Amino acid sequence: MVGGTLEVTLVEARNLKNMDFIVKMNPYVVIQYGNQKHTSTTAKGQGTKPVWNEKFRFDAEYHDGEDHKYMDTRKLLDHDVFVGESKKVIYIRDVIASGTEKGKAELGVAKYRLVLQDKTYAGEISVALEHPQWGV
Repeated sequence: MVGGTLEVTLVEARNLKNMDFIVKMNPYVVIQYGNQKHTSTTAKGQGTKPVWNEKFRFDAEYHDGEDHKYMDTRKLLDHDVFVGESKKVIYIRDVIASGTEKGKAELGVAKYRLVLQDKTYAGEISVALEHPQWGV
C-alpha cells in the first residue's frame, strides 16, 4: 500500500447562477474525497465571482494491483441553498506513481463545470490538486 496526503486548493468560481436576487451571494464549497469532507469559508459579498485560495488536506492511499479511483465531489452553496455541483473522478494510481517517482505530484489549476440537479450549467469552479508527500 502506498499513501500520503492529497492537497486540494479551492481557487475560485465564475459565472455562478445568482440565487440571491436582493443581495450578493455568499457562496461556500463542500469538498468530499472518499468519506472525508471539508467546508470552505463563506465568500461573503463576493456574489457570482467568489475567490477563496484555500487549501484542504485529505488522507489518500492506493493498494498495489488495484485500478483505484475516487470521486472528488464539490458542492457550491449559498446560505445552505444548493447552487451547483461538480464531480471529478481522480485516478489515484497514476498520481501516486508520478508522486512516488518524482517525490511530489501536481495537477495544476483546472476548471470544472458546475451543474444543477437537472444537469443544466450553473457556472464553473477552479481547483488544483497536489500530493506534497508520500510514504510507503
